[in-house]
Amino acid sequence: METKSLGRSGLKVTRLCLGTMTFANQADKKTSYDIMDKAFEGGVHFFDTADVYPLGATYEQLGETEMFIGDWMQERGKRHELVLASKCFGAMGPGPNDGGLSRKHIMQAVEDSLRRLKTDYLDLYQAHQFDVHTPMEETLRAFDDLVASGKVRYIGVSNWRAWRVAQALGLAERKGYVRIASVQPRYNLLFRMIEEELVPLCLDEGVGLMTYNPLAGGMLTGRYRPGADVEKGTRFALQGISKAGEMYQERYWQDATFQVIEEYRNWCQERGLDMATTAVRWVIQQPGITSAIIGASRPEQLDASLKAVQADPLSEQELQWLNHLWFALPRRKEER
Repeated sequence: METKSLGRSGLKVTRLCLGTMTFANQADKKTSYDIMDKAFEGGVHFFDTADVYPLGATYEQLGETEMFIGDWMQERGKRHELVLASKCFGAMGPGPNDGGLSRKHIMQAVEDSLRRLKTDYLDLYQAHQFDVHTPMEETLRAFDDLVASGKVRYIGVSNWRAWRVAQALGLAERKGYVRIASVQPRYNLLFRMIEEELVPLCLDEGVGLMTYNPLAGGMLTGRYRPGADVEKGTRFALQGISKAGEMYQERYWQDATFQVIEEYRNWCQERGLDMATTAVRWVIQQPGITSAIIGASRPEQLDASLKAVQADPLSEQELQWLNHLWFALPRRKEER
């Protein structure tokens, strides 16, 4: 599989990245192993996780996703061949210092992640959200110390607004801290807000873009039909601490979204295109995108996404039509 440098860093990553938030909830251990095996054999050597996974977890389940990945890497002997990314920020317990981006929590979180992942370093460590309660300088200094210690190779952020990323880049330059190598935002045919400010910033500053949700929670696979009830076991029905199901319904379970999905379905059928393959192909073909994060709750769900890297590039005419999907949707305030 083709690789690209993560921003202006020397780290090479595959154009597709395996997202793992289904492991230990929607996917049991054997299924998670099968998903990782299939992704790795398909050329995906870039895995992304977080300490608060699985999605929809209870406090008792937090960290189990990292444990599955650690066990798999150890049993398969694949650690050296992987670029491994994790994140911190989310509350790992009910205490006041069990989450956020304070120095205290970051230092504890990375040690816990390393233990669960059965490794002594992370290739990429990311702030999962922005912490309005902690000075940015404290967070960046903590990350800088982790890189200096060798426990982390590169740092990144996820779900940060463009102006926050710009602030961090400027602060790191002034203070001599390690620079943000990547950002991880949501991006797909139905959600393109990052094109307004974040993508131009990353292109200008040489910051990598590893984007998640290329299939809009499965909506762009054509699985869900207008008027259908939310299916049990899907991410739209998940509960847990994060109330993930409610978040995904707010993002995508809307009449207007179903309407453009039906248009997309018909357009793909007329051209003999697979909906999921086309959606992922669209993402990796966009300016500035380093890698698209794909995920699954069953290994066969990866098939269509893996084909995206080999699919013919979308033509200018096709890209123009696909623009219609985003511009046809009503504008809403950006979700969390």
